[in-house]
Parts: sequence; structure tokens; C-alpha cells
Amino acid sequence: MEEIRIGDRVQIFLDEKTWGRGEWFSGTVVRIEPYSRHRSFYWVELDEGAQAAIGTGMKLISVFNPKNIRKI
Repeated sequence: MEEIRIGDRVQIFLDEKTWGRGEWFSGTVVRIEPYSRHRSFYWVELDEGAQAAIGTGMKLISVFNPKNIRKI
């Protein structure tokens, strides 16, 4: 996995079971919180279009699983 840094444009995958839609949404990494030597929480501020699409009013989402985040 390519290293992700604060300010990077990314897509995050939100699963259908939790979010009602299983698809990729775009945003920007605004904070990274290390969890262990090999994993971190990536805080992503969703683009306005993504916020509207999921319809929850959430701007920030934390992503822990590396398979659910990718650089764009």
C-alpha cells in the first residue's frame, strides 16, 4: 500500500451493511492517528458530494482497515 499522508486525496469504501450503500467516496485526509506499528486511523473529510450521497451530515470519517482506503 502506498503511504498515505495528511492532505492526500483519497477514496474510502463504505459498506452497504453499515452505510446503506457499498461504494467508494472521495475526500481528503485531515488527521492520522497511529494505532500500532503497522496500522493507523485515517480521518477523512468527505467531499460535499460524498456527504450528500450518504445523507448523514457527517463530514469526518475514520478509516482503520487499509483495504478501505486508497489514494487517488
